[in-house]
Amino acid sequence: MDGIEKLNTLSDLPCDEVDERDRPIMDDPARRVDKLQPCISSRGVGQFSLKDPARQNIHRAILPGGGSIPLLKTMQTSICEHNCYYCGFRAGRDFKRVTFTPDEMARTFLALQRAGVVEGLFLSSGVINGGAHSQDRVIATAEVLRKRYHYQGYLHLKLMPGLQRAQFEQAVLLADRVSINLESPNPTRLALLAPEKDFYEELCKPFQWMNEIRKSSDPYRAWRKRWPSMTTQFVVGGVGESDLELLQTTTNLINQYKLSRAYFSGFKPVRGTPLEGVPRLDPWREYRLYQASYLLRDYGYELEELTLGSDQNLPLDSDPKVKWAEDHLINNPVEVNQAGRHELLRIPGIGPRSVESLLLERTRGNQLFEAGQLRTFGIIPERAVPYILFNGRRPARQPALF
Repeated sequence: MDGIEKLNTLSDLPCDEVDERDRPIMDDPARRVDKLQPCISSRGVGQFSLKDPARQNIHRAILPGGGSIPLLKTMQTSICEHNCYYCGFRAGRDFKRVTFTPDEMARTFLALQRAGVVEGLFLSSGVINGGAHSQDRVIATAEVLRKRYHYQGYLHLKLMPGLQRAQFEQAVLLADRVSINLESPNPTRLALLAPEKDFYEELCKPFQWMNEIRKSSDPYRAWRKRWPSMTTQFVVGGVGESDLELLQTTTNLINQYKLSRAYFSGFKPVRGTPLEGVPRLDPWREYRLYQASYLLRDYGYELEELTLGSDQNLPLDSDPKVKWAEDHLINNPVEVNQAGRHELLRIPGIGPRSVESLLLERTRGNQLFEAGQLRTFGIIPERAVPYILFNGRRPARQPALF
């Protein structure tokens, strides 16, 4: 079985890794991977194609600058010795498993890259013979790509539970991004989801190591001369965890360890797992968690400012930023031509980039007088108008076109 055939086999299996996205997207047809055509290689690699299911291994990764790249998201091996209650790759489950050697994974990815099908790699793995052994295989693939084939593009490496400090230090020298899945917000919830894993010793340690390395080591040896960003992922809705628990842990990781992103993977029941009878998560809950996490990370909100229901979850029927504005700004609108960055970021429809553009315009002595001018700064007037003033006057509300 060659590398492409193995990718096709992996595509038939459930994958719990979420897409890399820099903002919440519910269902954007422009990012559907079925837009990709069967790939035909060039430069002497030969002809190959991906089955339709295998295209699910190719995802649009939204970059911090707003662009995107097609990303191959796959596994070094689908063999796993862990028995996580939600996971389709858990030990003992009957399905066809595949394993790539480091060189085989590198060559398969490069064939897709040279054919123009993908531009980056997200590499995860099942755990076999312990997390340290599995991490060695992932790192070996990264070293083959970087050192033997001189691959210069985007590389995201998954960290295995139980990896050693020296392995972590190797990974951060090779990757643009590293991540380890916490899966649950605390040890109590993790015991219900993945009881073989240790929340603090196996899963939280890498965040501490990254913090120590950033403080004590110059990144001159790191890829692109800077330390990689670090992310984590939670499985949401499988074992009764609340949004408050998830956001508390996310906030702590952002504040203490400079977490770049928290990903929220809505629970999906998998046949043949202990949690197969738990219902699938409403996708709106996942969406609201992303919105709330951006408010905490990028907009200066405190966790206590978010509205939660009696179940300690975010309301599904309201945007958390709009909800805050309805409670605080309807009767106390913000003066756009005078407000500071913190105040402007509280206005629905205005994001960090828009704020920077507005503040720059004000340094030039220019002011805004009507809602239509907001579009120049990438602001949606219809969202902002109820909460703002222009030199003491409320702007006229523009009627919706549809």
